[in-house]
Amino acid sequence: MSPRQHKPHEIVERALELSRADGCVVIAEERSTANLRWAGNALTTNGVTRGRSVTVVATVDGAEGTASGVVSRSAVTVDELEPLVRAAEAAAREAGPAEDAQPLVTGVPQDAAFTEAPAETSSAVFDAFAPALGESFTRARAAQRELYGFAHHEVVSSYLGTSAGLRLRHDQPTGTLELNAKSPDRARSAWAGRATRDFTDVDPLALDAELAERLGWARRRTELPAGRYETLLPPTAVADLLVYQQWSASARDAAEGRTVFSRPGGGTRVGERLSELPMTLRSDPQAPGLQCAPFVLTGASGDDASVFDNGLPIAATDWIRDGVLTHLLTTRHSAGLTGLPVRPYTDNLVLDAGGTRSLAEMVAASGHDGPVLLLTCLWYIREVDPASLLLTGLTRDGVYLVEKGEVVAEVNNFRFNESPVSLLSRATEAGVTERTLPREWGDYFTRAAMPALRVPDFNMSSVSRGV
Repeated sequence: MSPRQHKPHEIVERALELSRADGCVVIAEERSTANLRWAGNALTTNGVTRGRSVTVVATVDGAEGTASGVVSRSAVTVDELEPLVRAAEAAAREAGPAEDAQPLVTGVPQDAAFTEAPAETSSAVFDAFAPALGESFTRARAAQRELYGFAHHEVVSSYLGTSAGLRLRHDQPTGTLELNAKSPDRARSAWAGRATRDFTDVDPLALDAELAERLGWARRRTELPAGRYETLLPPTAVADLLVYQQWSASARDAAEGRTVFSRPGGGTRVGERLSELPMTLRSDPQAPGLQCAPFVLTGASGDDASVFDNGLPIAATDWIRDGVLTHLLTTRHSAGLTGLPVRPYTDNLVLDAGGTRSLAEMVAASGHDGPVLLLTCLWYIREVDPASLLLTGLTRDGVYLVEKGEVVAEVNNFRFNESPVSLLSRATEAGVTERTLPREWGDYFTRAAMPALRVPDFNMSSVSRGV
């Protein structure tokens, strides 16, 4: 029997009926995807997929506390639900008391769309995009450059039901476009990416023109040594650094003295100024174009998430306000431990700093007192030291030299060593905030809006020979 013969809400209700645990949370996710891939100015593959996963969280009360067990499986039919529920209950009974145990969330109104069919995507999402992509192939071929890349669109409908009475549902569309242009000899390469909800706001012709300009810049090449350089970080690079910073912003870890947000002597750095610029780093489930789940939806517990919080409403939060650290990530449990307010993880991130210049305008105002580097993107980012949040990584697909307001050459790639928290304190200018796609973390985090940043002493710790 096909798993799609039963609606997701029916799967949730049946699993809850089968539960013998003291508490039960069921999450059913319907996922559909559509994609296009191309290489050498020609479409290579396209396709659509469908899938379902079900997660059951069972909670069991005991003399020493409440334990939880979590089991997830894909392609689950109604007939396969009972073994899944029993497995979650067995996992709970075998586990010790859950440190993060809390009463299941109550008091959240039922979603009127809970019993409706899941949202889906299809190849039709590319109806307007594909012809423009084809035109960009023609243009690139005539100019002797090659385009490679992919477009991916996904819609996930999540249905959450609990034994405490919650019935919630969220539809999440996610689209990404990554486009790489190369010279015929493959010696020059440029990359651009965009995040979108529906591909109606993505212009491949404009992206191709942007990449053509960068390949033109790269016709002249010069070598620079490692060192500290005034550097312009584009929004995509800023997003990669600040997304990692946000992933590292657990209040509990900070309170226990393990992160960059720990206060010497104890406690957290909440209330401390992190930047002299009026930077506000925020998340909001209703942010236009970046909408995400307005309630907690998780199948795992950790320092910044708890399965007991499923269904908890998520409010707009300023993590940094006007340069001052105002909130860290907390569950209900870690909020109690740290004395900080409950602030769940939110699946979007926006940095506003009051800037009005575009990146091009920031370039035009640069390099009059010495060389300035313009980055394209960062990749292979890894943590070196959690106490300072020192990260290392590589530049990729174009580092350019700016002199007297103009890009004059491409330079070699570098390995960098920087902390995003330190960068916020040292940045001297922020541009206009715009939606962007993180290059490194785009498979995990797509809903970001960032400005370009000017950093007077970005640490290029060594030369890299990567492309």
